[in-house]
Amino acid sequence: MCGRFVITSDPEAMRQMFGYGEHPNFPPRYNIAPTQPVPIIRQNGGRREFVLVRWGLVPSWAKEMPQSLLINARADTINEKPSFRGAFRHHRALMPADGFYEWKPTATGAKQPFFIRRRDRASFAMAAIWDNWLPADGSELETCAIITTDANATLKPIHHRMPVILDQKDFDFWLDPATPLKELEPLLAPPPDDLLEAFPVSPDVNRVANDGPRLLDPYMAPPEPAKPKKKEKPTDDRQESLF
Repeated sequence: MCGRFVITSDPEAMRQMFGYGEHPNFPPRYNIAPTQPVPIIRQNGGRREFVLVRWGLVPSWAKEMPQSLLINARADTINEKPSFRGAFRHHRALMPADGFYEWKPTATGAKQPFFIRRRDRASFAMAAIWDNWLPADGSELETCAIITTDANATLKPIHHRMPVILDQKDFDFWLDPATPLKELEPLLAPPPDDLLEAFPVSPDVNRVANDGPRLLDPYMAPPEPAKPKKKEKPTDDRQESLF
């Protein structure tokens, strides 16, 4: 799963990496959350374009806004689920990121957030799908979802799912609507175990209103309180009397 992510790269550096013609100017974002506008790169008329869409997919055929947010699409069922298969076949995209968050359950029942990034600190592309929804009021809304796969060995101790991360050499192959779907399957696998690193960060990231570089500072969680020892029943060493 991926429920929050980060974009901190310089806009021009990101434009060079992803090869789109637009020149958007955007500030660093350290706590991007569902329903917010997020950037995607898609193919339009044979070229890549940068657009902002709402994170939380609404299928084009939906009669109303889904009650549950469709922020992630599982790679293993994406070509079967009605909510995702049309977008997967025709509307694939790249979602730029510099890292994302995941939460690990603890013994106390609380969840400890972790920040995950490339070991070399480079930007990367999460595989995404998008769709165009036309509600009854005549407006238009473009939305997206991140594609997830099984966690690799680095992330498995934290969560069993993670975003699909695409290699830069595969960008055109992924974006081209003419690419046979069967040939995309190898791209939906977990990345190499040594690509990413993860470390705990402050629970401040849990609040969407919190944003800023301090959210990426390594965090030492307070020690969990020791469980009280059970009182042992006193043993009776006396022998039973025979009389």
